[in-house]
Amino acid sequence: TIGLICRDGVVLAAERKATMGYMVASKDDLKITEIVPHIGMTQAGMVGDLQALGRYLKAETKLFELKNKKRITVKSAASLLASILYGGRWSFFPYMIQIILAGYDENGPSLFILHPDGSKLEEKRFFSTGSGSPFAFGVLEMAYKDGLSVEEGKKLVTKAIRVAVERDIASGGKGMDIAVIDEKGFRLLSDSDIKKIIES
Repeated sequence: TIGLICRDGVVLAAERKATMGYMVASKDDLKITEIVPHIGMTQAGMVGDLQALGRYLKAETKLFELKNKKRITVKSAASLLASILYGGRWSFFPYMIQIILAGYDENGPSLFILHPDGSKLEEKRFFSTGSGSPFAFGVLEMAYKDGLSVEEGKKLVTKAIRVAVERDIASGGKGMDIAVIDEKGFRLLSDSDIKKIIES
């Protein structure tokens, strides 16, 4: 999965293959989740852990907004998730995940990486998670430029995902998913929109 900071928003991307050992468990797994209308996350790791964390974070962020009568910031949502993960590290089976949490708020676009130990790191440019990330990082390091637009970002993540799918046996599936989060909120691109980006 990939998260990319742009001057006018954030772009998230992921391929669709889910594996179980050497077996393909799903060819059409959505790995991008909308948490609230201005925040989303990508998922890499154990599917059950990721689904549970997604549900938990959705509930907690909505509860925060109801109590405080204001939108939660991306940084606060990341801190909340980091606390949940840190609490789980002491269990017999800690959360086996790697998450990119990103969004757009009054501070502009922001992106955080969260690890199983509860660590939360802010990234100012881009990040990639999952088994295909070494290949995606190569493309991102070569082609990313500070201040690129969301439109440019969509083209870049498409290229990076396609390279990862070509080289990583655990990446692939039926296409890819791309989400944009900007001042208008979270939106998932349609397959036809992604096809146009690939062909452009």
